Amino acid sequence: MPKMLAAYLPGNSTVDLREIDRPKPGIGQVLLKMKASGICGSDIHYIYHKHLGDDPRTSYQGVVAGHEPAGQVVDLGAGCRHFKPGDRVAVYHISGCGFCRNCRKGFQISCTDPQRAAYGWQRDGGHAEYLVADERDLVHLPDTLSYRDGCFISCGVGTAYEAVLRGNVSGSDAVLVVGLGPVGMAALMLAKGRGARLAIGVDTQPDRVETAKKLGLLDHGLVAGPNALDAINELTKGGAAVAIDCSGNPRGRVLALQATRTWGRCVYIGETGKVEFDVSDDLLHRQRTIYGSWVTSVHNMDQCCEDLDAWGLHPHDIITDAFPLEKAPEAYALMAGGRSGKVIVEFPN
Repeated sequence: MPKMLAAYLPGNSTVDLREIDRPKPGIGQVLLKMKASGICGSDIHYIYHKHLGDDPRTSYQGVVAGHEPAGQVVDLGAGCRHFKPGDRVAVYHISGCGFCRNCRKGFQISCTDPQRAAYGWQRDGGHAEYLVADERDLVHLPDTLSYRDGCFISCGVGTAYEAVLRGNVSGSDAVLVVGLGPVGMAALMLAKGRGARLAIGVDTQPDRVETAKKLGLLDHGLVAGPNALDAINELTKGGAAVAIDCSGNPRGRVLALQATRTWGRCVYIGETGKVEFDVSDDLLHRQRTIYGSWVTSVHNMDQCCEDLDAWGLHPHDIITDAFPLEKAPEAYALMAGGRSGKVIVEFPN
């Protein structure tokens, strides 16, 4: 049986490269030749440093890592009808049961079935030369989008896109994004694509603010500090219509909420941790709405690809570093440092 190289995460801040058998697609599955596979912040927090959680439905199960895959279809299992060899695809990174209410909505991320499995967490992911994926989890990549775009869309950009939808961003809106990591920068890009008239970004790291400026994602960039709220209120004349917190930081979350204008929308997508605020002053009396958003749906991921194509935007502009699979340990170490942009594993054509 043909062999291939694959990366695993033993949980001690290292990457284990192994030679394993090349998989074969089963019924309703396709075989992808991998082209690009992103590294997500959740991979670092939950898996790379230490395996967190003991629920077999949600914790890492010692599979091939990488839940942001994009590649080319090279073989089909029995029963596949919608994709063909040669198709360029991104992979929605959770495979649900297909029958629960959440799956019926396209939100496999919230599937309630015990067999729910995320690529790179409970089933083999994209950090290998080939990947077997369920056909229903695939999204076509328009010709204008690169495989680099596709792997980022599979999780990070899809998550940011859902936040922009939940906030109902339009051309009438000033938009604030707190936390300018890869997902935060993607949120700014997508908000601009939706027509936001003003884009403001805040981060604790000045170099991330500068990177977002250089990419043309910001009208105003601020370094987090005691004067940030006053500066936002002045720039927006009373607060942002939509604020999106991508920081997952308690202070960042409070800033996003307090910088939302009266009757505005605040979306939380930054993972982990807690937040504490004054319910009356910060929420009720200002008539603000808080949305919690987790990833996106298959339908909206499809729409995200169409919108990026129509807008002429490329999330791959946010990718700062790409490594071959053989150097996956270096890629993870860089991402774990927290000072890079998006980091991916890239495969030869």
